[in-house]
Amino acid sequence: MKNIPSVRQPSVRRAKKLSRRTILRGAGASLALPWLEAMTPSPLLAAESTEGESKQGESKQGESRQGESRQGESRQGESAPVRLGVLFMPNGVHQHLWTPDGEGKKFELSSTLASLEDLKSELLVLTNLWNRASRSGDGHYVKTAGFLTCTTIRKTLGYDLNANGTSMDQLAARVAEKETPLPSLELGVAPVGTGVDTNVGYTRVYGSHISWKDPTRPLAKEIQPHLVYSRLYRAANVQATSAKKDKRLLDRVLADAQRLQRKLGRGDQRRLDEYLQAVRSIEERLERTTSPGQSAWKPRAGFPESGSPNERPRSHEERVRLMLDMIAIAFQTDVTRVSTFMFGRSVSNESFSFLDGVKGGHHSISHHENKKDKLRQYAAINRWHIEQYGYFLRKLKGMKEGDSNVLDNSMILFGSGIRDGNAHDPRNLPLVVAGRAGGRLASGQHLVYDKNTPLANLYVSMLEAFGAPGERFADSTGALRGVLSS
Repeated sequence: MKNIPSVRQPSVRRAKKLSRRTILRGAGASLALPWLEAMTPSPLLAAESTEGESKQGESKQGESRQGESRQGESRQGESAPVRLGVLFMPNGVHQHLWTPDGEGKKFELSSTLASLEDLKSELLVLTNLWNRASRSGDGHYVKTAGFLTCTTIRKTLGYDLNANGTSMDQLAARVAEKETPLPSLELGVAPVGTGVDTNVGYTRVYGSHISWKDPTRPLAKEIQPHLVYSRLYRAANVQATSAKKDKRLLDRVLADAQRLQRKLGRGDQRRLDEYLQAVRSIEERLERTTSPGQSAWKPRAGFPESGSPNERPRSHEERVRLMLDMIAIAFQTDVTRVSTFMFGRSVSNESFSFLDGVKGGHHSISHHENKKDKLRQYAAINRWHIEQYGYFLRKLKGMKEGDSNVLDNSMILFGSGIRDGNAHDPRNLPLVVAGRAGGRLASGQHLVYDKNTPLANLYVSMLEAFGAPGERFADSTGALRGVLSS
């Protein structure tokens, strides 16, 4: 492959601007479009960030040779499948209020983690892990886009994105994708960032993604709860007759897609093509699950009939909890076994003034400069995020599954790509894993490792527990001591 310079101006056609509501049409069918640059008023050079570092390192992810999946062992009436969830929080933590006291099983939760006390036996708190590949480049974007790949992203202003690796969640999705209607579910609450952060020379698109299907393809997040509900409901209630109608949706709108592509710039052409390929893969799965002789997929639990969520959630907290509810439904019904959720994108300045004593945006407060009042507000925002994590864990724990529950059969990672928002340091990342992965994780511990132990070692351990063992992931040196049950 031809080498591409680390920084270059993208080639952008001056295409006609598209409405965000543009859809593809054909033969009575319609298909909503993903986000495209042509839908934004100014795709380049809309600077907002106030920090960054200019140097960019390069790192290649080592190939992860995955073993045979153990996920196929589980169907209704048999052992429950393992689920993998990742909840990503931007902007780091008040580092002095994060780490528990004590080690092993004898530990006390910190003030930030205190709301998880009733779940303590379900937790693995991990200290001294770092993401070496994200140590240089900028304050946030390298740390976000590389959080689940443990690689250094390519520095670019536009369409030629490259994370130099596949994310951990997508390696897991590969081994479970034939078992469920959706291979994975990517959710968030904020739209994709657009333009370029001129302070650091990175496209903001990097700050909006943690899931990478392959090095050049970040997976788009759904940010509307009611659309997630519709997608899950449809997947959980597939009937052979409706599946036949859906199988060739792409063919019906292909002519309209080809017409549209001629009007788009190079980056948008690639995005549209990848989106259409994803639609085709869904059709193929529908065809496989409804074809004669195939073992039809069945949900492990009934889909809630409470109706679709409000199209316009009233608050940030409501949006977050609705999305966490959607992941819980997806895991309980077995529509998917892999999901990621972003509380916010890089440099997120979501206002947290709804919290008592907090005034202002998340990103601004995270740059606390060691000022007492800002640190107090920063800690309050951290506690709020952990409370949402606890809400989700309790919801999974309340979903009975035979003699156990969905949380027991899951592993849910909560973390951030930086330790402290003021320093942007990827050392000693704030990380918690909850759940027992069907008995494969040795939960109920605070594990302290040697300084600068690779974060990738945690991912090797989690992939092993999921049923996707690999000899190597990025800069891993092996599974983490004490994480896997003996």
